[in-house]
Amino acid sequence: MSSKVGGLGKKLAEQLKSKEFRNYLMSTHFWGPVANWGIPLAAIADFNKDPKFISGKMTFALCLYSAMFMRFAWKVQPRNLLLFACHFTNEGAQLVQLTRFVNYNYVSEKKEEE
Repeated sequence: MSSKVGGLGKKLAEQLKSKEFRNYLMSTHFWGPVANWGIPLAAIADFNKDPKFISGKMTFALCLYSAMFMRFAWKVQPRNLLLFACHFTNEGAQLVQLTRFVNYNYVSEKKEEE
């Protein structure tokens, strides 16, 4: 079994050294999604913040944006799975934020006057 693992590691190392992989790392197919990861990471970081600061309109817009770009990432050739993963994560994070917004503003008992 250890020879199998060693063979896989060697194959992976060869793949990472390949010209195709280096070209991929220098493309917008890679750097576009990497730059885009800031959006879902920010949404996830905001999970513990007070929901009174959530913008319902912006969160809804980001839900639509990620849904559209998930489809784009899946349909574009070659498929951009890194972009798909980014928007899939963002869709989930924005839906959590949208749920927090709705619960805070419409479902929970009326807040005391601040």
